[in-house]
Amino acid sequence: MLLLSEILLTEGEEISNFVELKIILQKNAITRGELFFNVDIEPPAYPDRPTDWHDQLNIAFESAR
Repeated sequence: MLLLSEILLTEGEEISNFVELKIILQKNAITRGELFFNVDIEPPAYPDRPTDWHDQLNIAFESAR
């Protein structure tokens, strides 16, 4: 299971906006072959973070599989 907290802990320093977060999420899903994704924490308040950020992250994960 891919956790949002893991992504932010390992690659958070390199992420400067929500679009980059979605791209890194997709790359992790593909390279790790993950079947499940859990939004276990709220992402940082990036200036471009949409109000439906939870749905957007789930869509990004699903589109990577």
